[in-house]
Amino acid sequence: QVQLKESGGGLVQPGGSLKLSCAASGITVVTSHMSWFRQAPGKEREFVARIGPGGSGTSYVDSVKGRFTISRSYAENTLYLQMNSLEPEDTGTYYCNGFYRGTQHWGQGTQVTVSS
Repeated sequence: QVQLKESGGGLVQPGGSLKLSCAASGITVVTSHMSWFRQAPGKEREFVARIGPGGSGTSYVDSVKGRFTISRSYAENTLYLQMNSLEPEDTGTYYCNGFYRGTQHWGQGTQVTVSS
């Protein structure tokens, strides 16, 4: 049974930082293709960042390049998204995604609100 659970969201002022976590079970984060997506109110779900299995690289949507960093921990089997210099446009529900055994797996999301 694959389970993904996001945490770390909250309310932050523009220019602030948050670090999101995605705790995984039934899937090994460091050997799987893992991604972060987000969905703002009234908009479609949007790709944010991904990290490939093993020695594969990372990729980001243009709007977050230089501000967000995706990473993972073998010891904790957890995926992370470090978000710096947050903007109101970053507001939305952030979802963890993992591709494992031919199936896309999703967490239930964590809310991020960037507002003054």
